[in-house]
Amino acid sequence: MNTQMIIRVDPALKSKVNNLARAEGKNTSQLVRELLEAYVQDRDIELYIDDLWQRVGNKLKAQGIGPNDIDQAIEDVRAGKS
Repeated sequence: MNTQMIIRVDPALKSKVNNLARAEGKNTSQLVRELLEAYVQDRDIELYIDDLWQRVGNKLKAQGIGPNDIDQAIEDVRAGKS
């Protein structure tokens, strides 16, 4: 379920946001939701780390490297076989 957020903005800013949203075929609420989601995504370290792990995993898979290969590499490094 969605909840409301009430904010105060300058009337001129509200008017500009309304006009820009309409120009993109959106309402103001849709535009503000998208902006807030992008803001959080850009600053949320957890999302950044999850994305980083996903990209690393994809690159390893593309190179044919699997979990067993990684486990072996870790064992080799710990044993001084690097």
